[in-house]
Amino acid sequence: MSRTMRAAVCVEAGGPEVLRIRELPLPEVRDGWSLVRVEGAGLNRSELRTRQGHSPGVSFPRVLGIECVGTVADSTDPRLPAGTTVAAVMGEMGRRFDGGYAQYALLPDALLMPVTTTLPWEILAALPETYLTARGSLDALGVAPGGGGRLLIRGGTSSVGLAAVRIAAAQGVETAATTRSQEKAGALKAAGADHVLLDDAGPLTDTVRALWPDGPDHVLDLVGTRTVPDSLRTVRRGGTVCVAGSLSGWLLPDFEPIATIPTGTRLTAFHSDTLEGSAGQGLLQRIVDEVEAGVYRPDLDRVFALDDIVAAHRRMEADEATGKTVVLPWADATGT
Repeated sequence: MSRTMRAAVCVEAGGPEVLRIRELPLPEVRDGWSLVRVEGAGLNRSELRTRQGHSPGVSFPRVLGIECVGTVADSTDPRLPAGTTVAAVMGEMGRRFDGGYAQYALLPDALLMPVTTTLPWEILAALPETYLTARGSLDALGVAPGGGGRLLIRGGTSSVGLAAVRIAAAQGVETAATTRSQEKAGALKAAGADHVLLDDAGPLTDTVRALWPDGPDHVLDLVGTRTVPDSLRTVRRGGTVCVAGSLSGWLLPDFEPIATIPTGTRLTAFHSDTLEGSAGQGLLQRIVDEVEAGVYRPDLDRVFALDDIVAAHRRMEADEATGKTVVLPWADATGT
């Protein structure tokens, strides 16, 4: 094994151009940590915000990437023999320590989720953060197989939104999903959405109530702070709104719970760090098994080589992606 590796290093806060390909020393294994050969890493908007300098406590230079899949290259943990296929999400990856934008990553043993799969790396890499978030959010809403009900997904053409549409459709839930772009409506229909609604950044209540006079039973809000008050007005009285995205930011200014949350309506949230490591391993394996069985398939937007990381971030920042963007650290540059 070479004693060096290639990585995309965020050298400072800024635009996509601050991501530079560097040759770095191969990390040395130590107690409690394993060296993973990274075969694929899904891109996430939280990495975009970290790159821009909006993640407190993150110092540069830093290898970004809050998730990855690959194989164990070396470990002091006998439960993680070399060659084991693993996935990892969150746990301060790409923030407190280097993450998945590299050919190798030194990761805490407790963060690794062994999985058994025959899926190609680009498909497996599209699953962990996106599908754990989608499934966890639907569980937080109380959306269950055979449970019926009406579900509104705001931010439907995000990778998590499309995943949630596919899971809900497979469970027989009547689903409406929003998009800001009419050109992306077809992707939502293909994923299984029963209704596609154009979201022009204004109130959505009247549009949704024209479809469902009493409102949806559940709202999965992936847009976040800008739309939460409107989602609370839109959901049926006694329904549930789950905030699981921050496409419009982190904070809800001047939030008055008594005035904003209708009586009997529930507001909750989901964060994928609740499914780190062993907490999410069984669920991720179930997701992988369902994809292999054809229950649903992930929406893969585009696959980039590590050398094309700047182009990948530009595409993500311009909101051009429909579905999950994946980087393969060992692939040849495509020039896209």
